[in-house]
Amino acid sequence: MTEFIAQYAHIWLVALPLVFLGAIVDSVAGGGGLITLPAYMMVLPPHVAAATNKFAASFGTLSSLLRFLKSGQVHLKISLIAAIGALIGSPIGTQIQMFISDDLLNKMMLIILPCVAVFMVFRRDLGADNQTELAPFSGKIAVQSFLIGLLIGGYDGLVGPGTGTFLILAFTAVLGIPLLSSSGSAKVVNFASNIAALVVYLIHGQVLFAVGIPALICAICGYQVGANMALKGGGKVVRGLIFVVLGLMIVKTGYTMLSPQISAAFGG
Repeated sequence: MTEFIAQYAHIWLVALPLVFLGAIVDSVAGGGGLITLPAYMMVLPPHVAAATNKFAASFGTLSSLLRFLKSGQVHLKISLIAAIGALIGSPIGTQIQMFISDDLLNKMMLIILPCVAVFMVFRRDLGADNQTELAPFSGKIAVQSFLIGLLIGGYDGLVGPGTGTFLILAFTAVLGIPLLSSSGSAKVVNFASNIAALVVYLIHGQVLFAVGIPALICAICGYQVGANMALKGGGKVVRGLIFVVLGLMIVKTGYTMLSPQISAAFGG
């Protein structure tokens, strides 16, 4: 037992606090993987890091989803249809990724992300808690929900980070769902895509349970804290953290593009 603790203690100390923090962010506004995945990658090989991250995030997302469901902040029909679209779109995005350079993807993201942030700045009423009720479920809404899932699922397969954030924004901007309910509804889509990916990782034995199980506990705690923050603070909390996630994505994308030049400048 002592040897086991000694073997993994440094990994737990580095990864688990960041997993907890990332889970809070992800539960409220999506994009928590921008924090958790780098945390795992500091101490684990890339494929093991991705698999272990998916293991903890899947069950953390489920715990948050159940909390939102209990509070009546999930549009189940819409989110289930979007989940079907996402499960179709994600592998399509992965296939497209093979034909697009990383440099082009990063340039596209550096254009898209600031535009999304500016859009939110000027649409201060977007997803307000006091906005009018969503129109009754119809064929049109079903098609829109499917297309949202298909397109953002494609983004998930193509790029990945911030998928939950874009789902929240799409549910709000396209369907008129308040940000808080959009956050809850996005959890259904996230959970479906996470489980689909996790099954593949489990089949290939990539999940490191010695890290994944403690991370799962931290993730569930973080997701519950985040869900409570969102449910108490409403759309304002969701909106504020979406800006944080967009900022993190811009910084990450910019760093990815410039890191070769930075390394060269410092003789790396």
